[in-house]
Amino acid sequence: MTADVQTAQGIFAAGDVTLESGEVLRDARLSWKSFGTLSPRRDNVVVYPTSFAAQHQDIEWLVAPDRILDPTRWFVVIPDMFGNGLSSSPSNDASYPALVTAACNVTIQRRFLRETFEVERVACVYGWSMGAQQAYHWAALFPDEVERAIVCCGSARTAPHNRVFLEGLRAVLEAAPEYLGSGRFRDKPQAALRAFGRVYAGWAMSQEFYREGLHRTAFGAADLESFLAANWDGRFAIRDPANLMAHLATWQAADISAGAYGGDLPAALGAIRARVLLMPGETDLYFRVADNALELAHLRHAELVPIPSIWGHLAGNPQRNPADAAFVREQVARWLAV
Repeated sequence: MTADVQTAQGIFAAGDVTLESGEVLRDARLSWKSFGTLSPRRDNVVVYPTSFAAQHQDIEWLVAPDRILDPTRWFVVIPDMFGNGLSSSPSNDASYPALVTAACNVTIQRRFLRETFEVERVACVYGWSMGAQQAYHWAALFPDEVERAIVCCGSARTAPHNRVFLEGLRAVLEAAPEYLGSGRFRDKPQAALRAFGRVYAGWAMSQEFYREGLHRTAFGAADLESFLAANWDGRFAIRDPANLMAHLATWQAADISAGAYGGDLPAALGAIRARVLLMPGETDLYFRVADNALELAHLRHAELVPIPSIWGHLAGNPQRNPADAAFVREQVARWLAV
């Protein structure tokens, strides 16, 4: 980040919020960070929601003049998803509800932009993974307020096979002796969190990634065990396990057609007026190209551009992968130019 790019951050106090489930999130607090300068016409806003277990500092690497989101052109705002430990979460709110959906998240994000920056319409919502699901929700729930949506390795509805992956992760945490039930723990389940990371490693990267030995060449690992120990054993140990459980619930329930569209996914997709760039990873194991292809048929103004990569899901978060970063940057620049 260059020194002349302005940044700001804060907490938006949303008060008591009634959720889709009917439960109430008491004294809801939304953490956020912004990059760049809001234009006088307030027409250069890019919303960039966080992904699974991530906080804004984990994903802000791609906000820079020479990277994917240029803060000298755009006013980039990262709202921290509920449950990530910075916004309202089980780790800082003992009464945190069992389910806070993606729709609940984007509804408060919209309030935050309106009340803090007087923004009524956004130029783009860009997201990866669960952030991509939030981008889709923005476009479906507020069709008159979103000009573009960039859905990078995400889907409009969490697919059944994706849910199987999430159930496996949930089962790992529920099997821990520290688990109390109802998404809470008496202590940090270190062994379970290590297992959680190793399960994730088999899904986040593709079979080809391992077959081609990128765990060695791209990460400098001596062997597979070294790669897992260095890059996955501690990845989730820094997070609160109850927060992980909360995000698993949010991810499983993601569906742009729930609520307002009565479960009618084609209708929800057809209501989107934004220009939508669907950018799945060709080898992503849970957000599949085929899912986006089915969605494409119902979108008014959309394009499907898979990332040609063997990095699996991480093709869409290419911090250590210059080739994929260049591809994503080129596609995002093209989409933001029109």
